[in-house]
Amino acid sequence: MNPLFISGITFLLVLFQNFSDLRNQYEYASKSKKNTENFYELLQKTNGDSPVLMAYKGAAILLKSRFATNKEERKEQFILGVKTVEQAVSKDENNVEIRLVRLSIQEHTPKFLKYKSNIEEDKKKILEGFNKQNVALKEYMHRYIAQSKVFMDSEKSKLK
Repeated sequence: MNPLFISGITFLLVLFQNFSDLRNQYEYASKSKKNTENFYELLQKTNGDSPVLMAYKGAAILLKSRFATNKEERKEQFILGVKTVEQAVSKDENNVEIRLVRLSIQEHTPKFLKYKSNIEEDKKKILEGFNKQNVALKEYMHRYIAQSKVFMDSEKSKLK
């Protein structure tokens, strides 16, 4: 068997067991078209019905839609991405990480797309569930919250 294939499978197994690398990939995905494409391709190669994984797949589709040159394709990708993220939320409504993914998307989506209606709801779930998360997820959430304009300084300072 091809050693590159084996190492790729091993990488994906490790990646999705703890989601830390996936979170890092998501953080960098929005920084460039190439990063977005890499994140999207990585997620297209994965199977599984984990709601968290589904949320990141939706996010990858939404990020990719920004770079579509055809207006109809951009619209279709946006709708598919939103649908995928919303399915993830409905499968695990109390999952703070999924709520953070959706909030991060809605915070940065242009107003004219009208995908901002869950920001306060997600923010509330995130703040309520923050201290119940593992250290790695808390650090990830803290990085996002620190730069977010949705969270007030008083809320940011309470998160340890």
